[in-house]
Amino acid sequence: MSALNITKGSSSHSAYDLRDPYAEVIESHTLAVLVDNESGVLARVIGLFSGRGYNIDSLTVAEVDHTGHRSRITIVTRGTPQVIEQIKAQLGRLVPVHAVNDLTVEGPAVQRELALLKVAGKGDARIEALRLAEIFRANVVDSTLESFVFEMTGTPEKIDAFAELMRPLGLREVARTGVAALSRGA
Repeated sequence: MSALNITKGSSSHSAYDLRDPYAEVIESHTLAVLVDNESGVLARVIGLFSGRGYNIDSLTVAEVDHTGHRSRITIVTRGTPQVIEQIKAQLGRLVPVHAVNDLTVEGPAVQRELALLKVAGKGDARIEALRLAEIFRANVVDSTLESFVFEMTGTPEKIDAFAELMRPLGLREVARTGVAALSRGA
């Protein structure tokens, strides 16, 4: 921040773009990778990321074609546009990989994640937790006299928002599946 309290970046109130043109822009991308369902494939894909120092924000894997023995790996990662292109190119060169799709670039996509959240509380905190769960359309899947386990499906941002609201009410544990995504349309 400068002495004049002007933050870097552009504003709708300014005619000047104050962003550094040489700064690296970090973007989040969702990649869908179709691979052979055989042992060691996931290790090779993950090894590509760890060997080059790339981070994985979310990872889900499941068999999608039983007869063709193919699995779909959905990876959410961050990096500069050059790093993302390098990741896609290197994934495409792996032998068991059939296709690499960047759902972030290819158009609108539907992204969902499943989360289980354990909230412990008594009295008014329990009532407030149930009220917020109803607003967020979270289901109670387990209940004791001292805690609830909520099941919630939605965007990662929705799950983050629900978890933040549950924190002061007694959030104890969170388990998340990772992002599953498909491109929209034909």
